[in-house]
Amino acid sequence: MVNAAHFFFGVIGNASGLFLFLAPTITFKRIIKNKSTEQFSGVPYPMTLLNCLLSTWYGLPFVSPNNILVVIINGTGALIEIVYVIIFITYAPPKERNKTLGLFSFVIAVFAIVVVISLIALHGNIRMVFCGMVAAVFSIIMYGSPLSIMKLVIKTKSVEFMPFYLSLFVFICGTSWFIYGLIGHDPYLAVPNGIGSALGTAQLILYFMYRGNKGVSKEETKAATEEAADTMEMGVAKATSLEQ
Repeated sequence: MVNAAHFFFGVIGNASGLFLFLAPTITFKRIIKNKSTEQFSGVPYPMTLLNCLLSTWYGLPFVSPNNILVVIINGTGALIEIVYVIIFITYAPPKERNKTLGLFSFVIAVFAIVVVISLIALHGNIRMVFCGMVAAVFSIIMYGSPLSIMKLVIKTKSVEFMPFYLSLFVFICGTSWFIYGLIGHDPYLAVPNGIGSALGTAQLILYFMYRGNKGVSKEETKAATEEAADTMEMGVAKATSLEQ
């Protein structure tokens, strides 16, 4: 019964996670059509790739047991993010292209360091703890990024920049993996996704609080949007990229 519940919530987490990974396809269709990245930031995609790579590595059987569903969704997510990075680099202006390439190189370097350390220097439970903690840290950063969007919603009193279904799937994804981690007695999955579930809940609460509001003036909204964009530029999360 426990194994069935564990598998069930893992499947739900995979389905909702796939939705989140595919959400930016709308942005990339626009980029390909216009042959330009316009004002979109390339930062979220390499950083989401790093989160996926670290989570995939953590889920492998020789690192942590019974986490094949973690490998499936994050391995899929890594492939999707690589495609996004390639498209972005192809159509980005030189300055943004170099910035994205540099960030991509950083991601590969960090992942390679984690892999080498965990294979050569660490074994057994210590390896699982090390890889789990690293993956958890980047997952928390990923989930924390939408705080800038939530701030924007509160400031403008408008949910224009926080789509309902996106917030809903952030909540479903975080909650599913949180329960999956609890059932599997895996704090490295339960803790970051518990935070993600709480933030998803907060987004939904804000949505229902402000969904009927017209918001503030266009000038104030524009100023607040630019402020949030500056914050998101420094953010490193999937959810940030999806809002674009």
